[in-house]
Amino acid sequence: MRGRVFVIGLGLIGGSLALSIKRTHGESTIIGFDVCEHQKKLAKMLGVVDETTEDIRHEAEQADLIVIATPVKEAENIIKSFAEMSLKNNVIITDAGSTKAKVVQAAKCLTEKGITFIGGHPMAGSHKSGVTAAKEILFENAFYLLTPDSDVGQREIATLKAWLSGTKAKFLIVSPEEHDYMTGVISHFPHIIAASLVHQAERSSQEQQLVTRLAAGGFRDITRIASSSPEMWRDILLHNKLVLIDIFHDWIEEMQKVTTMLESENGEAIYQYFLSAKQFRDEMPIKDKGAIPAFYDLFVDIPDYPGVISEITGYLAKENISITNIRIRETREEVYGILVISFQTEEDRERADDCIKKYTIFDTSVGP
Repeated sequence: MRGRVFVIGLGLIGGSLALSIKRTHGESTIIGFDVCEHQKKLAKMLGVVDETTEDIRHEAEQADLIVIATPVKEAENIIKSFAEMSLKNNVIITDAGSTKAKVVQAAKCLTEKGITFIGGHPMAGSHKSGVTAAKEILFENAFYLLTPDSDVGQREIATLKAWLSGTKAKFLIVSPEEHDYMTGVISHFPHIIAASLVHQAERSSQEQQLVTRLAAGGFRDITRIASSSPEMWRDILLHNKLVLIDIFHDWIEEMQKVTTMLESENGEAIYQYFLSAKQFRDEMPIKDKGAIPAFYDLFVDIPDYPGVISEITGYLAKENISITNIRIRETREEVYGILVISFQTEEDRERADDCIKKYTIFDTSVGP
Protein backbone atom coordinates (compact mmCIF):
# COMPACT_ATOMS: atom_id res chain seq x y z
CA MET A 1 0.00 0.00 0.00
CA ARG A 2 1.15 3.50 -0.83
CA GLY A 3 -0.03 6.71 0.77
CA ARG A 4 0.51 9.33 3.44
CA VAL A 5 0.27 8.20 7.05
CA PHE A 6 -0.14 10.85 9.74
CA VAL A 7 0.75 9.76 13.28
CA ILE A 8 -0.31 12.16 16.04
CA GLY A 9 1.51 11.40 19.28
CA LEU A 10 5.08 10.15 19.00
CA GLY A 11 5.50 8.26 22.24
CA LEU A 12 6.07 4.53 22.75
CA ILE A 13 2.79 3.46 21.09
CA GLY A 14 2.69 6.02 18.29
CA GLY A 15 6.35 5.49 17.49
CA SER A 16 6.01 1.70 17.48
CA LEU A 17 2.97 1.88 15.21
CA ALA A 18 4.89 4.14 12.83
CA LEU A 19 7.77 1.67 12.72
CA SER A 20 5.48 -1.31 12.16
CA ILE A 21 3.74 0.49 9.28
CA LYS A 22 7.15 1.27 7.78
CA ARG A 23 7.98 -2.43 8.04
CA THR A 24 5.39 -3.45 5.43
CA HIS A 25 4.61 -0.16 3.69
CA GLY A 26 8.03 1.32 3.12
CA GLU A 27 6.84 3.08 -0.01
CA SER A 28 4.48 5.24 2.04
CA THR A 29 5.40 8.54 3.69
CA ILE A 30 4.93 8.77 7.45
CA ILE A 31 4.48 12.20 8.98
CA GLY A 32 4.57 12.72 12.73
CA PHE A 33 3.29 15.31 15.16
CA ASP A 34 3.80 15.67 18.89
CA VAL A 35 3.22 18.53 21.30
CA CYS A 36 6.69 17.84 22.71
CA GLU A 37 9.24 19.32 20.32
CA HIS A 38 11.98 17.08 21.73
CA GLN A 39 10.01 13.89 21.00
CA LYS A 40 9.28 15.13 17.51
CA LYS A 41 12.94 15.81 16.77
CA LEU A 42 13.95 12.42 18.16
CA ALA A 43 11.34 10.66 16.01
CA LYS A 44 12.79 12.23 12.86
CA MET A 45 16.40 11.67 13.91
CA LEU A 46 15.76 7.99 14.74
CA GLY A 47 13.92 7.39 11.48
CA VAL A 48 10.64 6.58 13.21
CA VAL A 49 8.90 9.03 10.87
CA ASP A 50 9.93 10.46 7.51
CA GLU A 51 8.78 13.99 8.22
CA THR A 52 7.39 16.03 11.09
CA THR A 53 4.92 18.89 11.03
CA GLU A 54 3.63 21.81 13.06
CA ASP A 55 0.38 21.96 11.09
CA ILE A 56 -2.14 19.25 12.04
CA ARG A 57 -4.80 20.55 9.66
CA HIS A 58 -2.57 20.51 6.57
CA GLU A 59 -1.29 16.97 7.14
CA ALA A 60 -4.68 15.59 8.21
CA GLU A 61 -6.25 16.87 4.99
CA GLN A 62 -3.52 15.15 2.93
CA ALA A 63 -3.50 11.84 4.82
CA ASP A 64 -4.78 8.43 3.72
CA LEU A 65 -4.42 7.03 7.23
CA ILE A 66 -4.47 8.98 10.50
CA VAL A 67 -3.33 7.33 13.73
CA ILE A 68 -4.11 9.18 16.97
CA ALA A 69 -1.76 7.91 19.69
CA THR A 70 -2.42 10.46 22.41
CA PRO A 71 -4.07 10.28 25.84
CA VAL A 72 -7.77 9.52 25.44
CA LYS A 73 -9.01 12.96 26.50
CA GLU A 74 -6.77 14.65 23.95
CA ALA A 75 -7.85 12.10 21.31
CA GLU A 76 -11.46 13.24 21.78
CA ASN A 77 -10.48 16.86 21.14
CA ILE A 78 -8.45 15.97 18.06
CA ILE A 79 -11.30 13.91 16.61
CA LYS A 80 -13.75 16.76 17.09
CA SER A 81 -11.36 19.17 15.36
CA PHE A 82 -11.27 16.90 12.31
CA ALA A 83 -14.98 17.58 11.75
CA GLU A 84 -14.04 21.13 10.73
CA MET A 85 -11.43 20.00 8.20
CA SER A 86 -11.64 18.95 4.55
CA LEU A 87 -10.39 15.40 4.91
CA LYS A 88 -10.07 12.92 2.04
CA ASN A 89 -13.25 10.93 1.40
CA ASN A 90 -11.40 7.61 1.70
CA VAL A 91 -9.27 8.48 4.73
CA ILE A 92 -9.28 6.03 7.61
CA ILE A 93 -8.87 7.41 11.12
CA THR A 94 -8.01 5.24 14.11
CA ASP A 95 -6.79 5.77 17.65
CA ALA A 96 -4.77 3.70 20.11
CA GLY A 97 -6.37 4.61 23.43
CA SER A 98 -7.19 2.40 26.40
CA THR A 99 -10.89 3.32 26.48
CA LYS A 100 -13.24 3.22 23.56
CA ALA A 101 -16.90 4.08 24.24
CA LYS A 102 -16.42 7.83 24.67
CA VAL A 103 -13.89 8.04 21.86
CA VAL A 104 -16.17 6.24 19.41
CA GLN A 105 -19.06 8.42 20.53
CA ALA A 106 -16.95 11.53 19.88
CA ALA A 107 -16.21 10.22 16.39
CA LYS A 108 -19.91 10.36 15.47
CA CYS A 109 -19.19 13.86 14.18
CA LEU A 110 -16.97 12.22 11.56
CA THR A 111 -19.05 9.17 10.67
CA GLU A 112 -22.08 11.41 10.12
CA LYS A 113 -20.03 13.10 7.38
CA GLY A 114 -19.10 9.74 5.82
CA ILE A 115 -15.57 9.66 7.23
CA THR A 116 -14.37 6.29 8.51
CA PHE A 117 -13.29 6.08 12.13
CA ILE A 118 -12.30 2.74 13.66
CA GLY A 119 -11.37 2.67 17.34
CA GLY A 120 -8.25 0.68 18.12
CA HIS A 121 -6.31 -0.53 21.14
CA PRO A 122 -2.98 -2.37 20.67
CA MET A 123 -2.64 -4.26 23.94
CA ALA A 124 1.08 -4.08 24.47
CA GLY A 125 3.49 -1.83 26.28
CA SER A 126 6.98 -1.63 27.69
CA HIS A 127 8.99 -0.78 30.78
CA LYS A 128 9.99 2.44 29.06
CA SER A 129 8.14 5.36 27.52
CA GLY A 130 8.85 7.89 24.80
CA VAL A 131 9.79 7.51 21.16
CA THR A 132 13.29 6.21 22.03
CA ALA A 133 11.60 3.06 23.41
CA ALA A 134 9.57 2.50 20.21
CA LYS A 135 10.08 -0.86 18.51
CA GLU A 136 8.52 -2.35 15.40
CA ILE A 137 8.19 -5.69 17.23
CA LEU A 138 6.31 -4.24 20.21
CA PHE A 139 2.93 -5.59 19.12
CA GLU A 140 3.99 -8.99 17.76
CA ASN A 141 1.56 -11.67 18.99
CA ALA A 142 -0.29 -9.10 21.08
CA PHE A 143 -4.05 -8.66 20.87
CA TYR A 144 -5.11 -5.62 18.89
CA LEU A 145 -8.74 -4.76 19.60
CA LEU A 146 -10.70 -2.89 16.94
CA THR A 147 -14.03 -1.29 17.82
CA PRO A 148 -15.69 -0.19 14.58
CA ASP A 149 -19.08 1.49 14.68
CA SER A 150 -21.95 -0.50 13.16
CA ASP A 151 -21.84 1.78 10.09
CA VAL A 152 -18.25 0.81 9.23
CA GLY A 153 -17.98 -1.70 6.38
CA GLN A 154 -15.83 -4.81 6.20
CA ARG A 155 -13.81 -3.26 3.38
CA GLU A 156 -12.65 -0.38 5.58
CA ILE A 157 -11.82 -2.76 8.44
CA ALA A 158 -9.78 -4.91 6.06
CA THR A 159 -7.95 -1.82 4.79
CA LEU A 160 -7.01 -0.77 8.33
CA LYS A 161 -5.79 -4.29 9.11
CA ALA A 162 -3.67 -4.17 5.96
CA TRP A 163 -2.13 -0.87 7.04
CA LEU A 164 -1.38 -2.38 10.46
CA SER A 165 -0.24 -5.79 9.23
CA GLY A 166 3.35 -4.97 10.15
CA THR A 167 2.40 -5.08 13.82
CA LYS A 168 1.99 -8.86 13.47
CA ALA A 169 -0.69 -8.54 16.12
CA LYS A 170 -3.81 -10.68 16.59
CA PHE A 171 -6.81 -8.54 15.64
CA LEU A 172 -10.13 -8.95 17.45
CA ILE A 173 -13.36 -7.09 16.69
CA VAL A 174 -15.40 -6.09 19.74
CA SER A 175 -17.91 -3.39 20.56
CA PRO A 176 -16.69 -0.28 22.40
CA GLU A 177 -18.73 -1.33 25.45
CA GLU A 178 -17.25 -4.85 25.47
CA HIS A 179 -13.79 -3.36 25.19
CA ASP A 180 -14.23 -1.00 28.12
CA TYR A 181 -15.67 -3.72 30.36
CA MET A 182 -12.90 -6.21 29.59
CA THR A 183 -10.05 -3.73 29.94
CA GLY A 184 -11.71 -2.36 33.08
CA VAL A 185 -11.51 -5.82 34.67
CA ILE A 186 -8.05 -6.91 33.51
CA SER A 187 -6.16 -3.62 33.21
CA HIS A 188 -7.76 -0.49 34.67
CA PHE A 189 -8.86 -2.05 37.96
CA PRO A 190 -5.51 -3.81 38.63
CA HIS A 191 -3.73 -0.48 38.16
CA ILE A 192 -6.02 1.06 40.79
CA ILE A 193 -5.35 -1.84 43.18
CA ALA A 194 -1.58 -1.44 42.66
CA ALA A 195 -1.83 2.28 43.46
CA SER A 196 -3.96 1.58 46.55
CA LEU A 197 -1.40 -0.94 47.85
CA VAL A 198 1.31 1.70 47.54
CA HIS A 199 -0.84 4.22 49.41
CA GLN A 200 -1.46 1.68 52.16
CA ALA A 201 2.25 0.97 52.49
CA GLU A 202 2.97 4.70 52.62
CA ARG A 203 0.50 5.19 55.47
CA SER A 204 1.91 2.20 57.35
CA SER A 205 5.48 3.46 56.93
CA GLN A 206 4.63 6.52 59.00
CA GLU A 207 4.19 4.24 62.01
CA GLN A 208 6.75 1.59 61.14
CA GLN A 209 9.79 2.74 59.16
CA LEU A 210 10.87 -0.81 58.30
CA VAL A 211 7.88 -1.08 55.93
CA THR A 212 9.66 0.90 53.22
CA ARG A 213 12.82 -1.16 53.50
CA LEU A 214 11.02 -4.50 53.45
CA ALA A 215 8.82 -3.42 50.56
CA ALA A 216 11.85 -2.92 48.32
CA GLY A 217 11.73 -6.52 47.08
CA GLY A 218 8.69 -8.37 45.77
CA PHE A 219 6.34 -5.58 46.81
CA ARG A 220 7.94 -3.33 44.19
CA ASP A 221 7.32 -6.00 41.55
CA ILE A 222 3.64 -6.58 42.29
CA THR A 223 3.02 -2.83 42.39
CA ARG A 224 5.22 -1.93 39.41
CA ILE A 225 2.27 -0.81 37.30
CA ALA A 226 1.53 1.88 39.88
CA SER A 227 4.44 3.82 38.37
CA SER A 228 2.46 4.50 35.18
CA SER A 229 1.60 8.01 34.02
CA PRO A 230 -0.78 9.76 36.50
CA GLU A 231 -2.18 11.95 33.70
CA MET A 232 -2.96 8.95 31.54
CA TRP A 233 -4.70 7.07 34.35
CA ARG A 234 -6.70 10.10 35.41
CA ASP A 235 -8.17 10.27 31.89
CA ILE A 236 -8.73 6.51 31.65
CA LEU A 237 -10.62 6.37 34.94
CA LEU A 238 -12.83 9.33 34.04
CA HIS A 239 -13.56 7.80 30.64
CA ASN A 240 -14.39 4.38 32.06
CA LYS A 241 -16.11 5.65 35.22
CA LEU A 242 -19.34 3.62 35.08
CA VAL A 243 -17.61 0.30 34.43
CA LEU A 244 -15.10 0.86 37.20
CA ILE A 245 -17.71 1.89 39.75
CA ASP A 246 -19.52 -1.42 39.14
CA ILE A 247 -16.24 -3.29 39.55
CA PHE A 248 -15.56 -1.44 42.81
CA HIS A 249 -18.88 -2.67 44.20
CA ASP A 250 -18.00 -6.26 43.21
CA TRP A 251 -14.58 -5.88 44.83
CA ILE A 252 -16.09 -4.64 48.09
CA GLU A 253 -18.35 -7.71 48.15
CA GLU A 254 -15.33 -9.93 47.46
CA MET A 255 -13.37 -8.42 50.33
CA GLN A 256 -16.40 -8.83 52.60
CA LYS A 257 -16.34 -12.56 51.83
CA VAL A 258 -12.71 -12.74 52.91
CA THR A 259 -13.47 -10.72 56.03
CA THR A 260 -16.25 -13.14 56.96
CA MET A 261 -13.91 -16.12 56.47
CA LEU A 262 -11.35 -14.57 58.80
CA GLU A 263 -13.85 -13.53 61.44
CA SER A 264 -15.26 -17.07 61.57
CA GLU A 265 -11.76 -18.60 61.30
CA ASN A 266 -13.00 -20.80 58.46
CA GLY A 267 -9.70 -22.39 57.47
CA GLU A 268 -11.18 -24.63 54.79
CA ALA A 269 -12.93 -21.73 53.07
CA ILE A 270 -9.71 -19.68 53.12
CA TYR A 271 -7.78 -22.63 51.66
CA GLN A 272 -10.34 -23.09 48.88
CA TYR A 273 -10.29 -19.34 48.18
CA PHE A 274 -6.55 -19.36 47.49
CA LEU A 275 -6.67 -22.76 45.76
CA SER A 276 -9.30 -21.71 43.22
CA ALA A 277 -7.41 -18.47 42.55
CA LYS A 278 -4.19 -20.42 42.00
CA GLN A 279 -5.89 -22.87 39.64
CA PHE A 280 -7.48 -20.13 37.54
CA ARG A 281 -4.22 -18.18 37.33
CA ASP A 282 -2.16 -21.26 36.47
CA GLU A 283 -4.53 -22.03 33.57
CA MET A 284 -4.00 -18.61 31.99
CA PRO A 285 -1.83 -18.49 28.84
CA ILE A 286 1.80 -17.92 29.76
CA LYS A 287 3.28 -16.63 26.51
CA ASP A 288 0.34 -14.60 25.18
CA LYS A 289 0.55 -10.84 25.59
CA GLY A 290 -2.30 -9.23 27.47
CA ALA A 291 -3.69 -5.86 28.50
CA ILE A 292 -0.94 -5.20 31.05
CA PRO A 293 2.64 -5.12 29.74
CA ALA A 294 4.49 -8.32 30.58
CA PHE A 295 7.69 -8.00 32.57
CA TYR A 296 10.34 -10.42 31.36
CA ASP A 297 12.62 -10.42 34.39
CA LEU A 298 15.66 -12.59 35.05
CA PHE A 299 16.90 -12.86 38.63
CA VAL A 300 20.64 -13.44 39.08
CA ASP A 301 22.24 -14.26 42.44
CA ILE A 302 25.46 -12.23 42.45
CA PRO A 303 28.33 -12.06 44.96
CA ASP A 304 29.43 -8.65 46.22
CA TYR A 305 32.68 -7.84 44.42
CA PRO A 306 33.72 -4.86 42.28
CA GLY A 307 32.73 -5.04 38.62
CA VAL A 308 30.30 -7.95 38.88
CA ILE A 309 27.42 -6.03 37.24
CA SER A 310 29.54 -4.78 34.34
CA GLU A 311 30.84 -8.33 33.95
CA ILE A 312 27.32 -9.68 33.44
CA THR A 313 26.18 -6.85 31.17
CA GLY A 314 29.38 -7.28 29.18
CA TYR A 315 28.53 -10.92 28.49
CA LEU A 316 25.01 -9.92 27.40
CA ALA A 317 26.45 -7.27 25.08
CA LYS A 318 28.85 -9.84 23.65
CA GLU A 319 25.84 -11.99 22.69
CA ASN A 320 24.00 -8.89 21.35
CA ILE A 321 21.19 -9.17 23.93
CA SER A 322 19.43 -5.89 24.75
CA ILE A 323 18.10 -5.12 28.22
CA THR A 324 15.34 -2.67 29.12
CA ASN A 325 16.07 -2.23 32.82
CA ILE A 326 18.48 -3.38 35.51
CA ARG A 327 18.41 -3.03 39.29
CA ILE A 328 19.65 -4.69 42.47
CA ARG A 329 17.27 -6.16 45.02
CA GLU A 330 18.69 -6.44 48.53
CA THR A 331 16.24 -7.83 51.07
CA ARG A 332 18.61 -9.87 53.20
CA GLU A 333 21.86 -9.44 55.06
CA GLU A 334 23.91 -12.01 53.16
CA VAL A 335 26.84 -12.13 50.78
CA TYR A 336 24.62 -12.52 47.72
CA GLY A 337 22.29 -9.89 46.35
CA ILE A 338 19.84 -10.32 43.50
CA LEU A 339 20.39 -8.61 40.17
CA VAL A 340 17.07 -8.13 38.37
CA ILE A 341 17.44 -7.70 34.60
CA SER A 342 14.40 -6.89 32.47
CA PHE A 343 14.04 -7.72 28.78
CA GLN A 344 11.72 -6.72 25.94
CA THR A 345 10.70 -10.28 25.07
CA GLU A 346 10.65 -13.74 26.59
CA GLU A 347 13.05 -14.87 23.88
CA ASP A 348 15.61 -12.26 24.99
CA ARG A 349 15.24 -13.44 28.58
CA GLU A 350 15.82 -17.06 27.57
CA ARG A 351 18.92 -16.09 25.58
CA ALA A 352 20.20 -14.07 28.54
CA ASP A 353 19.67 -17.00 30.88
CA ASP A 354 21.68 -19.26 28.58
CA CYS A 355 24.36 -16.58 28.21
CA ILE A 356 24.86 -16.11 31.95
CA LYS A 357 24.98 -19.87 32.51
CA LYS A 358 27.54 -20.15 29.70
CA TYR A 359 29.97 -17.56 31.04
CA THR A 360 29.40 -17.65 34.81
CA ILE A 361 28.51 -19.93 37.71
CA PHE A 362 25.81 -17.57 39.04
CA ASP A 363 22.39 -19.02 39.79
CA THR A 364 19.48 -17.61 37.78
CA SER A 365 15.70 -17.82 37.94
CA VAL A 366 12.70 -16.24 36.25
CA GLY A 367 9.73 -14.50 37.84
CA PRO A 368 6.53 -16.35 38.76
